[in-house]
Amino acid sequence: MNAWWHEVWVTLQAEFADIGDASQLTRITVRLLIAAILGGILGFEREHKGKAAGVRTHMLVALGAALFVLVPQMSGSQADAMSRVVQGVIAGIGFLGAGTILKNQDGDEGHVKGLTTAAGLWMTAAIGVSAGLGREATAVFSTLLALAIFSVMPRIVKLLENKD
Repeated sequence: MNAWWHEVWVTLQAEFADIGDASQLTRITVRLLIAAILGGILGFEREHKGKAAGVRTHMLVALGAALFVLVPQMSGSQADAMSRVVQGVIAGIGFLGAGTILKNQDGDEGHVKGLTTAAGLWMTAAIGVSAGLGREATAVFSTLLALAIFSVMPRIVKLLENKD
């Protein structure tokens, strides 16, 4: 029986040996934390504005996107395989975004809600992919641009509309 438990222990060690050293652990931690934090920043802005997809949703989208690209990259996947992974993330977020878009049923057939939320989730996934691939500076810069679009552009549009 002792040999059986030893075999179980060795198998468990092998199953949890995907993080080889402190460098790899640091890399994984930084990439996933950056993705989650940046997603949370965008989600906070959306939640602050009373939108349905808030902090948790944006954090999960960014974290999930980062994880989807991080795992194959750390497993040594080639560029063509990574391209397919990214395509899958984009398609999956497309379905999630489609679920946030609602057409107004109150007689105004031209009014659609949720397009900005869907686009924001799409952008959040792109930021997560960027962080997951180790492009943290690009992810941070993209987050700042997205924040500017979410925060500053409505004010600019309002100013321009008031001038007419």
